[in-house]
Amino acid sequence: MAIASLHRLSSQISRNPTLSLYSRAIISRSSATSSSSAKVSDRIVKLVAYDFDGQKRDIIGLTGQTLLKALCNHNLIDPASHRLEDIDACSAECEVNIAEEWLGKLPPATYDEQYVLKRNARHRILNKHSRLGCQVVLTQEMQGMVVAVPEAKPWDTP
Repeated sequence: MAIASLHRLSSQISRNPTLSLYSRAIISRSSATSSSSAKVSDRIVKLVAYDFDGQKRDIIGLTGQTLLKALCNHNLIDPASHRLEDIDACSAECEVNIAEEWLGKLPPATYDEQYVLKRNARHRILNKHSRLGCQVVLTQEMQGMVVAVPEAKPWDTP
């Protein structure tokens, strides 16, 4: 019964573009974890990430998981720097740069995400490749996506 409710809710979400990406991520994660027939191996998304030193790292995440979670699991972003995956509490410390060829394959940034990125750009020009890792939900279509983790900004370091 609960699984059927999730599927109905999921289909309503796909038809309702006004829901936030965060809400979609929660439903996506709930559906993915409640499905008894889905194997973990079917949910694996392999990514390539470059740290701020330019070192290439192979990253593994799961569909329905945020890019932030995958990067935190591989020690590329400090999990303590971003406590919540809620856009209202975001401080843009999970800002990442997405490779040009992958930008068009991602859902567009929401107004809230753009606002947070611009607000936290301070006195620098905002990079058009910038996205918030907490707002990018991994899907199978992102297999092989290339991400760069920028160096922490001076005001982000203790």
